Amino acid sequence: MEPSRIAIFTPALTSRLATLSHFPTSPVYSPSVFEFTSLASSGRARVATLTTPHGDVTTPMFMPVGTQGSVKGLSATELREIGSQVILGNTYHLLLRPGLEVMRQFGGLPGFTAYPGAFLTDSGGFQVMSLGDIRTISERGVIFKNHINGDPLEMTPESSIAAQEAIGADIIMAFDECPPHPATFDYGKASLERTVRWLERCLNAKTRPDQALFAIAQGGVDLELRRISLEATLPFATPGFAIGGLAVGEPKELMMPVVEFSTARMPAGKPRYLMGVGFPEDLISCIALGVDMFDCVYPTRTARFGYALTDDGRLNLNNAACRTDPRPLQDGCDCYACTHHSRAYIAHLQRAKEMLAPRLLSLHNLRYLHRITETARTMIRAGRYHDFALEWGERYFKGAIPAWFSEAIEAGRG
Repeated sequence: MEPSRIAIFTPALTSRLATLSHFPTSPVYSPSVFEFTSLASSGRARVATLTTPHGDVTTPMFMPVGTQGSVKGLSATELREIGSQVILGNTYHLLLRPGLEVMRQFGGLPGFTAYPGAFLTDSGGFQVMSLGDIRTISERGVIFKNHINGDPLEMTPESSIAAQEAIGADIIMAFDECPPHPATFDYGKASLERTVRWLERCLNAKTRPDQALFAIAQGGVDLELRRISLEATLPFATPGFAIGGLAVGEPKELMMPVVEFSTARMPAGKPRYLMGVGFPEDLISCIALGVDMFDCVYPTRTARFGYALTDDGRLNLNNAACRTDPRPLQDGCDCYACTHHSRAYIAHLQRAKEMLAPRLLSLHNLRYLHRITETARTMIRAGRYHDFALEWGERYFKGAIPAWFSEAIEAGRG
């Protein structure tokens, strides 16, 4: 596939929305500095670059989660050394601590953290689900009970955008509701329709041209709801689109058809972001289906419990077998943990509750996912991504590849 340079900010085409009386008409989106450059493809998998104010990033990519302005235990320098490109921050948590005045004082996350690359901020929409026992939803927005001191906190589409503009990420997300799994059809439909109305309010509230606002399609695991959401969301012509509402407890047999359905209908000239998904097998299968961007707390959270990600599955450093094992966590891995230490040493640190253990495992796990995306880009350029994916799955699943995985790979061949 020949490289093509595609401007991803284009005027919204509103005619489709105008026929849907229960959805608003999209405002026109202003041009900006963001561009999506398609470089290569292999079936539905593709390699591209996304231009941001903090430089170009290459997709497919995994974005480490720095919820409170920090990827737990790791420095900005370490994150860059392992190949991180975009770091994700969370608007709800940063709004509470350190607060927007501090964010503004330091010029947002870039100045506050000293991370030289790009940032993406979640809108706070995920907390609408995860803090479900301490929040109330209305058309206006969401009232949370501050989980730190119990005070009420209201978030609306307008306040979410104002907060994200103060936090200063390159990519910001529309305020949405992420419904729980399972949810009824009626609940899911009412929720996604409100999310679309909130999207229009977000776009109207946005003032910074140096930030790209991505819309989020919802609908749970119901393909009819996904169709309704996509048909209402895509005409807003935002610079990128996200698939939300997955990895919230549903089995992969239900998740993968939604990814396949959604990516097939999203525009080819804009990045596709699968929110909150980050298991190795998810990256491999969803890249095959045309996903460009991923984020998840999994690699660092599982590291804090003593687990390493490997080509043979998750390695438990708490097991006795690791205590005398001289091998690295993963043969061929170029991370600091693998090039300097044995499984035995890291297992010792884990048993002794030394803080170096989760640091080393976090470095390794993030590097492992970055290496997956780097290898994916190489294989896509070589035109053999889907064969590579099946070979990887044969080892990872120990010869018993699940149907959902093989079906996703085959669907992605195009």
